[in-house]
Amino acid sequence: MVAISKAAIPTEVPYLKMVTLPSATWQMLEQRISDKPLPRGLDAAWDAGMGLIDGLKPRRKMFLRRAKKVLKLDKHFSQMTDSNLRKAGSELREIFRRHRDNHSDLERAFALVREVAARQIGERPFPVQIAGAFALDQGCIAEMATGEGKTLAATMPATVAGWRGRGCHIITVNDYLAERDAEWMGKIYRFCGLSVAHIEQAMSADDRRAAYYADITYCTNKEVSADFLRDRLALGRVRGLSSALLTKIARGGRSIIDQLIQRGLNFAIIDEADSVLVDEAITPLIISGPAPNQEQVEAFRQAADIVSNLRQDTDYRINSRYREVELTNEGKNRLAQRAETLGDIWQGERRREEIATKALVAKELYSLDKQYVIDDGKVVIVDDFTGRLMPDRSWRDGLHQAVEAKEKLEITPPKDTYARISFQRFFRMYRKLSGMTGTASEAAAEFWQIYHTPIVVIPTNRPCKRKNLPDIVLPTEATKWKRILLEIRRVHERSRPVLVGTRSVRASEYISQLLEGEHLNHQVLNAVRHREEAQIIAGAGQAGKITVATNMAGRGTDIKLGRGVAESGGLHVIASERNESGRIDRQLFGRCGRQGDPGSTQAIVSLEDEFVSRYAKNIVTYLKKRHALNTDGISSKATRAAFRLAQLRAEKLALRQRKSVMRTDHWLEEQLSFSGKE
Repeated sequence: MVAISKAAIPTEVPYLKMVTLPSATWQMLEQRISDKPLPRGLDAAWDAGMGLIDGLKPRRKMFLRRAKKVLKLDKHFSQMTDSNLRKAGSELREIFRRHRDNHSDLERAFALVREVAARQIGERPFPVQIAGAFALDQGCIAEMATGEGKTLAATMPATVAGWRGRGCHIITVNDYLAERDAEWMGKIYRFCGLSVAHIEQAMSADDRRAAYYADITYCTNKEVSADFLRDRLALGRVRGLSSALLTKIARGGRSIIDQLIQRGLNFAIIDEADSVLVDEAITPLIISGPAPNQEQVEAFRQAADIVSNLRQDTDYRINSRYREVELTNEGKNRLAQRAETLGDIWQGERRREEIATKALVAKELYSLDKQYVIDDGKVVIVDDFTGRLMPDRSWRDGLHQAVEAKEKLEITPPKDTYARISFQRFFRMYRKLSGMTGTASEAAAEFWQIYHTPIVVIPTNRPCKRKNLPDIVLPTEATKWKRILLEIRRVHERSRPVLVGTRSVRASEYISQLLEGEHLNHQVLNAVRHREEAQIIAGAGQAGKITVATNMAGRGTDIKLGRGVAESGGLHVIASERNESGRIDRQLFGRCGRQGDPGSTQAIVSLEDEFVSRYAKNIVTYLKKRHALNTDGISSKATRAAFRLAQLRAEKLALRQRKSVMRTDHWLEEQLSFSGKE
């Protein structure tokens, strides 16, 4: 959950005369929310069938063919002086602004931007990057491997969108990347006569408004959706053009729309699209204000003490797959007896069981250095998919307070909710949505069902030389760590760099201790040790380097090989545990073998890993009995299949949860509206 304080809600903003009001601010009011509920039954089957048919379109061949046409224009633009190139850009801008463009105009535009990129930043997009640009312009998700230049590819469709005059949002995963890419690619846009800006957390309302009115705006998913909610709160009951016009007339030319920050949701290009649109899809963005309740705060402390005396399987049961805790009848009776000596909040049966269940979930399912860390006396969430700290987020429905009570920290007072929206529903509101990522194929069905965006797999510029070695499966966790240490030493002795991926801070710190015991120099990158992230990742490809890192999604920095490393075999990546989604594994493995470099990958896992035990419990129990006396590797088709089955089950469950959140969002919109409290 992303929580924003009441102070962040705009109240009175100085009146600004905006000459672009009719064509820009009105976009917010004209916005047609893609609000159709997800289909069910036969409708869902029909929609899925349409997705399969749509996926048969030869988009990749078409985009690569059009990329060749762009290359044929190379000589035409390369012979132009800078002034003539700017003039050609102005002519194209006028064509796109009037929406009189055709296929050949788009190809000319991409060829021009390609030449501008070569002159301004010294990088000329490859044919595959041009093909990716066509995919983005057509509203597709472009799957481009790590290191293939997604950031540069986005400049071509973004420039055309800027020329059309309705703005383009390029969504990144953090403020650092938004600022870096805006500055880095800004030279291209400015040469083409466009303005470029970025949004960051500390910006004032006026600065944000100016940034959104730029032709190209780089921002994070959190910031752009939060600004949307603020604008919706400012609009209140104003829902359309007629209502806005009447309000403006009644106020003598002054209207609530003059306070809006954004000018509408026209076109979004999302970097790390699978992370934003799938992994974080169910994260609700919430604007809230303080609602002090000392009795409730005290109840969380009392609940932490009460549940410490409850017995698992007797007083409560844990469903590891669904991450749920359920009180038994005996547990409910014990809780009722204990509540007799407590305050009024404990006297209601439903209320006390809800508080106790939250405390049990915090105790049993949320662990320090895994789901969260403690920083400066506060509970800070660790992103499951990127391993990053998220200090601006909190769990909802009392879970955050339950975790604070468990850790005996100061409890954050509960808050009232003013507006909320999930990321998946927010991004469905854009007139045109596209994205780029290194891993999207596994979620092709979901991208179609939720966003109706097809996947286009773009080939690499150079043939991939990565060697994907078969998984090594061990019977116990202890033997797994021993084997990982052995593999690290073996590869390190050949002067090859090694990257070890873990799923938690705790696991990364444990490997670090093992490496220190073997006197192997290494660096650790996790939610606690993140200060020099870019430098650590950039140097991870040097000869003999050992790097231990939590999940690598959205790092934004490529690992380039040092001198002589390619000749020795390149970077070797070890996954110490499989993830719930195969995409996350591919994100880690994709850190090697970039741009035709050599490299190798391998997962070293055990039957005691939490992931496989949760989603394939019966199979794992059988395999443990079968290999009870085997202390060596038990790698086979059967043991590897158990991990794949667990991933399929986890992915299916996650999709079902995301669909449920979507339906809940629709229900909340219909029942509560944006202006009310939940």
